[in-house]
Amino acid sequence: MAEPVEVIRAALLNGIPHGFFGRRGGVSRGLVAGLNAGIGSADDPAAVAENRRRAAETVLPGAPLAGLYQVHSPDCVTLAEPWSDAHRPRADAVVTDRVGVLLGIVTADCAPVLLADRAAGVVGAAHAGWKGALGGVTDTTVAAMEALGARRERITAAIGPCIAQSSYEVDAAFTQRFLAADPANARFFAPGRGDHRHFDLEAYVVHRLERAGVGQVAPLALDTYATFDRFYSFRRATHRREPDYGRQIALIGLD
Repeated sequence: MAEPVEVIRAALLNGIPHGFFGRRGGVSRGLVAGLNAGIGSADDPAAVAENRRRAAETVLPGAPLAGLYQVHSPDCVTLAEPWSDAHRPRADAVVTDRVGVLLGIVTADCAPVLLADRAAGVVGAAHAGWKGALGGVTDTTVAAMEALGARRERITAAIGPCIAQSSYEVDAAFTQRFLAADPANARFFAPGRGDHRHFDLEAYVVHRLERAGVGQVAPLALDTYATFDRFYSFRRATHRREPDYGRQIALIGLD
């Protein structure tokens, strides 16, 4: 019997079609076995397409899925009409007020952020790796939602599975980037080996959302690195010297 697709939902987004996914319930095999949604992986494209279809059907059956060609930027696009996977815009966040379309972003340690203003009928999805988070991807997402009629104090945001602080060791140059931006960012780093530190990506994304005036923020505290059977992880694959890695998807839409 096939393993069912596992969808993780955030209580803060109850009533909004959404879901965070891991690797359970897909058709991919080998190193990326499971629900690999990464078009950029070396996986069979037909398997990736089926995995993306399965995830979408779990959240909003029949809805087209609009993904992105993610580049670790702070850039956000606004969806007026759905696009195909072959024509994904280069950006790391997307917002819409259109009913019946799913917004999707993929991650493999970076933080997936799903946002909604129920009253305005506006949703967004952001891919917040360290570079995008520091560059302000969540700020641009909130601003794009406001341009569609949302109000930041009404926005609720959930942060899905991402690498936890205990799993995320970084070097001194990495730490310095954040301290140069704001010395108060030191609170997101814990001691590591020598001059290395452990970075709390999830807490930093929470901070950026709250600083932007988002009304409610819910981190799910799920570590991608430490849970091999549930989530894909770029860093884990790198440490294991594996030639490929899968990506999980996060989806949100309006019905």
